Amino acid sequence: MSLKIAIIGCGKIADAHVEEIRKIPSASLVAVCDLEPIMAEQLATRFAVPLWYNDFARMLDEQKPDVVHITTPPDSHLALVRQALAAGCHVFLEKPVAPRAAEVRAILDASSSANRQLTVNYWPNFEVHAIALRQLIASGELGEIVHLESYYGYDLAGEYGMALRRDPNHWVHRLPGKLFQNVLDHMLNKIVPYLADDDPILDAVAYCGAPLAERLQTNPLLDELRIVLQGANSSAYATFSAHARPIGHRLRVYGTRNTATADFQLRTVTMDRKQTFPSALGRLAPPFLLAKDSLRQGIRNMNHFAHARFHYFHGMHHLLAEFYTGIETNAPPPIPYGEILRVATWMDRIFQQVYPEVPA
Repeated sequence: MSLKIAIIGCGKIADAHVEEIRKIPSASLVAVCDLEPIMAEQLATRFAVPLWYNDFARMLDEQKPDVVHITTPPDSHLALVRQALAAGCHVFLEKPVAPRAAEVRAILDASSSANRQLTVNYWPNFEVHAIALRQLIASGELGEIVHLESYYGYDLAGEYGMALRRDPNHWVHRLPGKLFQNVLDHMLNKIVPYLADDDPILDAVAYCGAPLAERLQTNPLLDELRIVLQGANSSAYATFSAHARPIGHRLRVYGTRNTATADFQLRTVTMDRKQTFPSALGRLAPPFLLAKDSLRQGIRNMNHFAHARFHYFHGMHHLLAEFYTGIETNAPPPIPYGEILRVATWMDRIFQQVYPEVPA
């Protein structure tokens, strides 16, 4: 059986969706849609998509897709999800899920009520190294989790950052959490599986780390964020930095037996090495063992590269394949709804602290 797929929202991220959909044999992209006809037409033309629309209802009625990918700004998500569910579609949703946790809950409730599957594009969590870290934790190799550190670096001089800075009407500026909300999912969704408290102690602080002249402007863009979370049995730090270099993306997990780090830039998982021999001799071995680990990771990555598992959005490919298979076999969605809602709830609390004008 081939699943019929359609996309609503033809901005830049839609390109990645088209490319990864095309790699899945059980999926067929039948149409794309955007309120701006030229956006829909150009995406369809570049990727040879059979049909394009600027009317979502008409696309749903005429094409009757099995799955709709929603890649529009988040303030439109709730209405579009409801429309897609009413047409009998499953939904693959871009992050951020919605501006506020109440809307996220409404989206998840609507999916459950319609008996349709929904997932969110938390694609880095489905990279090969992220899966390897999950397996390492599940095996008990790290012991009980004591603490987690999730770090996300951002390049404001990059393509997305410059688009945001140049356009005061960019949709990101309308989000309660502004710049942070567009990426905070990728920091928090790595923590929620291991800090399961719905209402942990949470403290957040943000500031503008730009040069002085920019900081003195009216309403400077906050671009540095630090979060501390304390649950019943473990704690976590989450750090967003637009100025630290080199730009990094990591999750470090401290356990009662071992500590491991997944590096999402280097695509590696490494274990901290302990001193196993006494005195000075014992301090000689760990650097060589770390070098051996790095060599092993490099060889593994070469193998992933040779088998086309090393491209930028491979995690999205893996997530999509799992999501589509779940639809066909009626298996649970790849990301539990409770984790999606917990991320959204924590984000609400963070933005209320960072931007006091954000209503509770």
